Amino acid sequence: MIVTLNGKETEIDDGSSIISLLESKQITPDTVVIELNAEIIPADAFGSTIIKDGDHLEVLRFVGGG
Repeated sequence: MIVTLNGKETEIDDGSSIISLLESKQITPDTVVIELNAEIIPADAFGSTIIKDGDHLEVLRFVGGG
């Protein structure tokens, strides 16, 4: 299925959860916030939130600075 990930169309497996998407992209779940269709998804829901064809996801990374 096709989803939009950070503004780019990306093909992922049907039935993928947010956590499986992050793992496939080698992204550590503890360091990001996920926005799914303009809604922030709590980290404890990454494993149970199933991505659907046509969904829009933004992966927002925490960056330290000063």
